[in-house]
Amino acid sequence: MDHPELSEALYALEAHHADSRDVTIADLFARDPRRFADFHVVLDDLLFDFSKHRIDRTTFKLLIDLARAVKFEARRAALFAGAIVNETEGRPALHMALRNMSGTPIVANGIDVMPEVLAERRKMLAFAESVRSGALKGASGESFAHIVNIGIGGSDLGPAMAARALSPFVASHFDLHFVANVDGADLADTLKRIDLQRTLFIVSSKTFTTLETMTNAQAARQAVIDALGEAAVANHFCAVSTAAKEVAAFGIRDDRRFLFWDWVGGRYSLWSSIGLSLAIGIGAQNFEDFLHGGEDIDKHFATAPLAANIPVLMALIEIWYRDFWDYAAQAVIPYDQRLARFPAYLQQLEMESNGKSVSLAGKMLETPTGPVIFGEPGTNAQHAFFQLFHQGTEIVPVDFLIAATPIASDPKQHHLLVANCLAQSEALMKGRTQAEVEAKLKAQGLADDAIAVLAPHKVFPGNRPSSTFLYQSLTPRMLGRLVALYEHKVFVQSVIWNIDPFDQWGVELGKELALRLAPLVADPQASTVALDGSTAGLLAHLRGLRGT
Repeated sequence: MDHPELSEALYALEAHHADSRDVTIADLFARDPRRFADFHVVLDDLLFDFSKHRIDRTTFKLLIDLARAVKFEARRAALFAGAIVNETEGRPALHMALRNMSGTPIVANGIDVMPEVLAERRKMLAFAESVRSGALKGASGESFAHIVNIGIGGSDLGPAMAARALSPFVASHFDLHFVANVDGADLADTLKRIDLQRTLFIVSSKTFTTLETMTNAQAARQAVIDALGEAAVANHFCAVSTAAKEVAAFGIRDDRRFLFWDWVGGRYSLWSSIGLSLAIGIGAQNFEDFLHGGEDIDKHFATAPLAANIPVLMALIEIWYRDFWDYAAQAVIPYDQRLARFPAYLQQLEMESNGKSVSLAGKMLETPTGPVIFGEPGTNAQHAFFQLFHQGTEIVPVDFLIAATPIASDPKQHHLLVANCLAQSEALMKGRTQAEVEAKLKAQGLADDAIAVLAPHKVFPGNRPSSTFLYQSLTPRMLGRLVALYEHKVFVQSVIWNIDPFDQWGVELGKELALRLAPLVADPQASTVALDGSTAGLLAHLRGLRGT
């Protein structure tokens, strides 16, 4: 936040924070009988409840003022207009084009990208349908039953998350598998579960040089050659890549190469041909419904007033906690087992995007950015780390996600699931006072001395904030909406922090050092003189463990 014009907005928020430190969320509800009515937004069958936060109408106004002080609306317009918003790489960020279902022109570098986007989408979905129908077969004439996506980062987390989330919509004759880790165990364990004669591999790498992806791809290629012969590679592999020469050298035909563009960041690429494995699993219509969901949010984000704009509100609330309350983490707890990978997906989306300490102007930031994002499905999380949420010294704001109606799940069990979700947000907000604990223990017949010992351990401070997303069902369209909400939230935060959310230079140094160290790990005679003492010591001990 290094713009001088922000001073007034920031000072106002700092003063308001000082004035509101002793006001609890329960106090805010007690003072305002209309609080829920005024602190939620409904978008079709999705409700966003932000009433259980440490904000009042003054906070709300000052946060909106902050967004206006950074000229957020102009930056949003620039994003949708195809301006260079990824400044360090000189690129626009037009993932919204990938879910533009009308074909309305979207321009990047003076060129309407939509004709090419629509053509590639048609090609990818036609291929997906040929696999689903069994028209496309393997080398031995068998139709495919196993789809193995080989990627890493956005080319793995996105499709893996979505395939699990939408598992009720995946055709029963397919098993979708995802291999990402360069640890050979990842691929080896997958190969044990598949029949290579009925397996299609999707290699997802824009440059076809990503170390982890190509290491796994070459190992999978060798497995196919060993089992079916080298000629079978052309029948059992396809690619999502821009590197035509490298793909051809691998043995993949050009009609099985699918594109995405340099204006699509990896963590925003699920909407593109990176979603091929998902499209094969759920079918073209359901995949298009997923795209429609993302488009729904694009329209909402582009047009809704700031005070009723869900991604804007999500972002501003998190800014309030990260920069003024110093809450360093944010939890995402979906009460849906099929959303088990959603928190991991959001970890990359938010932490890789906004985990920055330098402004667009190249100056060190003076305020914190990018909270730690984590989560697990409820109710599992309740029996893991919710203890810290309720009684720990750190305060962690929570996003709860819950469907009103389950898909392919027992409705009676779902009643209990919903009750747990609502109970956790209520308990976090209300807590339980010492007096309430003592009265409860007394009613149970405990003696006064026993109560005095036990009561402090049963006190819940409360005043722990949370949002709740309540929606009809986890359909492809709803999943698309949820993903796009968080994407745009990240962008809003980046504007306020004045950082580039579309680059990820922080991953580069480790890659470079790994390439340098790989020969030293493999060759026990290689000199470690140039290494730091710790790395040299670890390599020496490694060689000792290996007996080399």
